[in-house]
Amino acid sequence: MTLLFEHDDALEHLTPPGHPERVARIEAIREALADRAFAGLDRREAPIAAKAEVLRCHPERYFERIAAAIPDDDYVSLDADTHVSPGSLNAALRAVGGINAAIDALVAGEDRAAFVAMRPPGHHAETETAMGFCLFGTAAIGAKYALDHHGMERVAVLDFDVHHGNGTQDLLWNEARTLFCSSHQMPLYPGTGAARETGAFDNVLNAPLAPMTGGAEMRRVWGDLILPAVDDFAPDLIIISAGFDAHANDPLANLYWREDDFAWVTRAIREVAEAHSGGRVVSTLEGGYDLDALAASVAAHVAVLME
Repeated sequence: MTLLFEHDDALEHLTPPGHPERVARIEAIREALADRAFAGLDRREAPIAAKAEVLRCHPERYFERIAAAIPDDDYVSLDADTHVSPGSLNAALRAVGGINAAIDALVAGEDRAAFVAMRPPGHHAETETAMGFCLFGTAAIGAKYALDHHGMERVAVLDFDVHHGNGTQDLLWNEARTLFCSSHQMPLYPGTGAARETGAFDNVLNAPLAPMTGGAEMRRVWGDLILPAVDDFAPDLIIISAGFDAHANDPLANLYWREDDFAWVTRAIREVAEAHSGGRVVSTLEGGYDLDALAASVAAHVAVLME
């Protein structure tokens, strides 16, 4: 059995009409995971995280700036891509609460894998900058929570979103107890993620992929570069920043992965987790903007988490 953390507050983070990061993403995922193949999921509510959890990675002045920007109605634009509505703060806090609750459950031995199906995503949120649809660095906060609250020694954050996780990289750059690995299309937003960006302690590994790259090259890069590095790091926990916008049908990028590629990389990550972290893997939703591709890819990902 695998844990699924979700909450209706994910539907209350509203963005302008036509925006790709929209409520329908969660609705599509829910419809896919309503299939009887996923009847074995242990479905739980994602709790609201306390402000102190966000402060593991972001300064209080940043949190207060985001909180103060939340409107009473409609939405407010923080930049050209990133918007908040009356329900956005609770939604973002439940994404953080969901990943931390998932970590708690895995540490308690209740399961070995979890998927947090919440939005907004988090991997573009830098220390004091909301950007790329993201408010708080969910995956990075989860890593710090595992290290500082649960006393883990090493946590790996693995990001296969088509866009580089500049926020996660920023938040974990000086954290020697973490390894952040990312494959992503380059050139592409946000313009970071070159191989030369290696972190303050050689704790960052970026694997840029050229536009038009398909699943075969992805498997080579993960198999020859990223997974061996994770194996050497021997993490106590693996966190996946699970973006599904590298799919061939996604409108925001130009990689050509298919559902079986997401299943392959998920299974490969799980094998490393079996070797080092007692199989413990927590996955948190990032991108994916073609609704059919997102639903099918999440289904493939979660099916492997359930194996």
